[in-house]
Amino acid sequence: MEEPAVRQPFFSRVLAELGRVVWPSRQQLFSESVSVILMVAMSAAVVAASNRLFSWIANRVFLG
Repeated sequence: MEEPAVRQPFFSRVLAELGRVVWPSRQQLFSESVSVILMVAMSAAVVAASNRLFSWIANRVFLG
């Protein structure tokens, strides 16, 4: 295994990478957070509705 030509400490490399990150604006962060929360809520509602529907069907079929 070859040794790297220049050894930099781990944290200095991490800070260098963080300097290259394009950070979102406050508005963009807020709007994307809201959209993620809404999608999760809608997905949960679909799963809950499907569960109730299939429970109702199973009760009708197996319990009469």
